[in-house]
Amino acid sequence: MRTAIWQTSRFQIDLSRPRVMGIVNATPDSFSDGGSYFSSGSPSAVLAHCEHLLKEGADILDIGGESTRPGALALPLDEELARVMPVVRHAVSLGVPVSVDTYKPEVMRAVLDLGADIINDIWALRQPGALQALASHPACGVCLMHMHRDPQTMQIAPMVGDVVSQVRAFLRATAQGLAEAGVDHSRIVLDAGIGFGKTVQQNFSLLRHQSKLVDLGFPVLAGWSRKSSLATVCAEAAAPLTSLPMAERVVPSVAAALLSVERGARIVRVHDVHQTVQALKVWTAASG
Repeated sequence: MRTAIWQTSRFQIDLSRPRVMGIVNATPDSFSDGGSYFSSGSPSAVLAHCEHLLKEGADILDIGGESTRPGALALPLDEELARVMPVVRHAVSLGVPVSVDTYKPEVMRAVLDLGADIINDIWALRQPGALQALASHPACGVCLMHMHRDPQTMQIAPMVGDVVSQVRAFLRATAQGLAEAGVDHSRIVLDAGIGFGKTVQQNFSLLRHQSKLVDLGFPVLAGWSRKSSLATVCAEAAAPLTSLPMAERVVPSVAAALLSVERGARIVRVHDVHQTVQALKVWTAASG
């Protein structure tokens, strides 16, 4: 890896140690928390959750207003803006890097103008106008994720063939294209897109061979938190795969985060910040 720094709008994030990105869902239909922190009348619970995650040790906040669970319908632009803008406005005052999970160029422009530091895009800036939206913020960070198809169809017809080589080729080409467009190498982070159009076996193959993504020379972000693949391997054989409650996915999620870090990931995107931070402290102590 060429750099241990992730350049973002307001911060140079030191990646010499793994960083924890806390997930802030400003959605009523998140697969993981069912909108526990979202209220259509007031964003106060979401704002409080931002502060709670920081107290638990989050290094970065990642705010999202549109669910990207399998089968989720696209959210109208005005509704996404209404959900995320108050949260971003508050989060940027908390003194930590703020990431926004969006693929809409209009949302990118709006949150970057408010002071957001990172755009975390499941479409890897492939939507028309996305790259141009970043142009007026030449220091912001960007996370490029691999997604097969789209949220509506990705699990209906998941990937076939050698998933590791396909994901690696996509991320390499996308990052190189971004660099050729003038985005500095230090601004770019890569995400394999666990669960986004992959089978359970393919997701674990990406973890097993994560070094092939790390070898591309960009920091890798791992997003295993509460994913259904963890439920599948942990659920009892006779039980439905959806039977593992979210509360019981905490330990598998922390295990996957640690394995990702062990294999070279520099950022882990998680719901359960406290447990992940504690586990990483043990891993750091054992690593010397």
